[in-house]
Amino acid sequence: MSATRPNLAAAYDPESFRRLGHQWVDQLADHLARTLRREGPVLPWASPATHVERFPASFPEEPSGALPDLLTRVITDSHHLHHPHYVGHQVSAPLPLAALCDFASSLLNNGMAVYEMGPVSTAMEHNVLRWMAGVLGLPEGAGGVLTSGGSAGNLTALLAARQAKAGFDAWNGGPTAGPPLTVLVPETTHYCVARSTKVMGWGAEGVTPVPVDAHYRLRPEALEESLAAAQRAGRRPIAVVASAGSTATGAFDPLEAVADFCAKHDLWFHVDGAHGASAALSPRYRHQVKGIERADSVVWDAHKMMMMPALITAVLFRDGNRSFEAFAQEASYLFTGQDTRRWSDVALRTLECTKEMMALKLYVCLSALGTKLFADAVTESFDLARRFAERLQSSGDFELAVAPDCNIVCFRHTPKGLPASELDALQVRLRESLVTSGDFYLVQTTLGGRVWLRTTLINPLTTDADLEALLEALRRAA
Repeated sequence: MSATRPNLAAAYDPESFRRLGHQWVDQLADHLARTLRREGPVLPWASPATHVERFPASFPEEPSGALPDLLTRVITDSHHLHHPHYVGHQVSAPLPLAALCDFASSLLNNGMAVYEMGPVSTAMEHNVLRWMAGVLGLPEGAGGVLTSGGSAGNLTALLAARQAKAGFDAWNGGPTAGPPLTVLVPETTHYCVARSTKVMGWGAEGVTPVPVDAHYRLRPEALEESLAAAQRAGRRPIAVVASAGSTATGAFDPLEAVADFCAKHDLWFHVDGAHGASAALSPRYRHQVKGIERADSVVWDAHKMMMMPALITAVLFRDGNRSFEAFAQEASYLFTGQDTRRWSDVALRTLECTKEMMALKLYVCLSALGTKLFADAVTESFDLARRFAERLQSSGDFELAVAPDCNIVCFRHTPKGLPASELDALQVRLRESLVTSGDFYLVQTTLGGRVWLRTTLINPLTTDADLEALLEALRRAA
């Protein structure tokens, strides 16, 4: 027997895996219980250099007994997004059931370039996307793909828009095969849209900004002038990108007005609903996305408001056939036969080739937990944000940036007697104090040239009492 064979056999031993799996699930469940009891810090702050030392690049040649201690240190030192005092970025506190699906996905390792490599997950993806399209009100014939995050999703949608509206074959001819292109976007759009146009070779003028109003929503009456400005600059506008839940403030653009404009000028209508498309799940807040059913393409992140682990992004097309136009590669070792539009060969339509079983998590949770759980989570988080905004407005020592459209609330502490010139620096210091102490995790943004604290109420277990405690913590820190 080869000298390596015993070690390999032990590494794949089912009984060892069973014991280790039970132990690790117990450790993670204990961590979850502690976190939900609000024990310990949200983020046990340490510098990057400290963690480089704690997790050194020195590995034993033979198997070690370090696994239990290593996992304990990973859990202890990580950012604890299930803690109800996590009110930071738009990253979910994942459902434990979804995490178990990740466990199964990693072991099965069914890549999804072609159907035969991932038959179950391919079918699940197809039907999850049909369900999501139906939730948005897209017509029969809508379709799409799941991909790795909103940045990849927006790039995928804009590549399809380019093929549909450029007037030349930019995929094969390149960006110089026709006039320079641009898309109209609100000034507050996510940076990934500009990144996507630069990846496509359009340069800095690949995005043409559209002014926003006092609520940071796209001003539809400004679209005509932005279109004319792009044309005067020698650009051919091909699309308008509207936001459903912008990153900075959670603003929802007036989608119906944008859809009317796109129809009038024969432009592609794309909605970046990475955060806010989930509003369509809520009977109370569905009106926020009225008009999204008219979009040519929509990006919707399940790893935000749908409590999934990152990354699961749906790219949905009103005409499902458009999903084949973003990418058009030949690869005889993968795709066989003459049919290059098989829905079942997912890599024909995604940036990824080997793609994990993304749909498994969402499909299993929808099947086992029911759709109402997701609708309730959206509704309750939006409700919580509105109550928090009311508390801020009535506080006397906090200022609200804008009434929230969704579950993102921007505000600042304004203690009496503090000069206005010092307020920006105060917000920066307050955030640093709370984050490094581990009491809360929140972020900051700049709106109208001023610094604001920013919270995303994305953990479904965060309560009004937690947010009152946040205000008290800010007062103490000030």
